[in-house]
Amino acid sequence: MFLVCGEALFDLFLENEQGPGIATYDARAGGSPFNVAIGMSRLGADSGLLTGISTDMLGQRLETVLRSENVSTRYAISTDRPTTLSVVGVDSVGVPAYQFYDENSAGSGVTLEELPEIGSDVTGFHFGSFSVVAPPVAGVLAHLAEKFDDRFISLDPNIRPTVEPDMGIWRIRLDKLYGHANLVKISAEDLEILHPGMSAEEYSAQLIERGVQMVAVTDGSGPARAVLANGATATATPPKSEVIDTVGAGDTFQAALLTRLMEEPGGPKAALDNMDSDGLSDILNFAARAAAITCSRRGADMPRRSDLN
Repeated sequence: MFLVCGEALFDLFLENEQGPGIATYDARAGGSPFNVAIGMSRLGADSGLLTGISTDMLGQRLETVLRSENVSTRYAISTDRPTTLSVVGVDSVGVPAYQFYDENSAGSGVTLEELPEIGSDVTGFHFGSFSVVAPPVAGVLAHLAEKFDDRFISLDPNIRPTVEPDMGIWRIRLDKLYGHANLVKISAEDLEILHPGMSAEEYSAQLIERGVQMVAVTDGSGPARAVLANGATATATPPKSEVIDTVGAGDTFQAALLTRLMEEPGGPKAALDNMDSDGLSDILNFAARAAAITCSRRGADMPRRSDLN
């Protein structure tokens, strides 16, 4: 099982409003790690989610969704802390902006004392989004990465400045994780926020030098680029689709990358060591097609394997 670690929450999308005092919202289960776990399951992978799940009404709904999507809740931590809420605004081209309400929430409040024992059923970990910087859970995830870096570790920074506006803190937290990561995926937008002026090539080279096996940089509707430590490179341009919004597109790309790597003979580490540019291109194009499907739907409604076939 691939264990995705991080927040599960409810996104509130503004539907319509009648003046400043009356508004209707469309509430949808989400959160980047939550989405990645579900995206992997829909594509045929065995996935689980490690997070705090509140006993409140929204937390009960999140757990129901996970179970209905065949995502393991074995490592979910039951708590009476409240479920995180995210208010989402989407601009004219479907790009979302987020405002999080997360203080002492079910997910970010997870401590080492609450951490369940990790079994041999877990073959890899994915970390990402604001759980990697929000205390105390950020320290828990760093502990997991250090303790289990013999297993495959994936990372997507997925920067959320409204949770932590200090990019210095993001860089410090991510630096602790880079040294244990096998795969790092980042968007060009997040790279510019995190390291203004740094090119994708420079960022990738720095991480490869630190021992990362694969670095992928996505760029919205533009080409996604990836480089392997063995020197292989590839690009993939997402197919054109009618964009409803881009919510969950990056999570879908991540889920598709991980799913395909888990299917490789010998496991993902060996696959990345031996993969050539053609193999890398095939995986990137699979992920790009999956993300394009999500963009054609409202919210983080990720595709199933049959949708890509």
